[in-house]
Amino acid sequence: MLDALTIALAAAAIVLALWCGIAAYRDQSTKDRHFLGMAVVTLLATVQLVVGIVQLARGAKPEQGTVIFVAYLLGAFACTPAAGFLSLAERTRWGSATVAAGGVVLAVLELRLYDIWGG
Repeated sequence: MLDALTIALAAAAIVLALWCGIAAYRDQSTKDRHFLGMAVVTLLATVQLVVGIVQLARGAKPEQGTVIFVAYLLGAFACTPAAGFLSLAERTRWGSATVAAGGVVLAVLELRLYDIWGG
């Protein structure tokens, strides 16, 4: 795995979580600009998914097992879009809170991915 990509994705997830958390605190639903931020985070997660699969195809092995690594990789990839879709269903402050929670979850998944790979 690329450590810089993992760190960048975790940092972007935390920034998204703080941004949407502030929106929830201000009693605002998710806006188009929040979805743009989610798109950036999702793009980074897509790049990480591709890099992880390419590394596995080249024969690199995660320290804690390939199956658990792929499961966490797919979970990290799906985390932000899932939170985004849930926020569309709840067009109140709780939609923003859902995205904020999804950002925190993604950051934790990134730390776990780093650990699984052997960082």
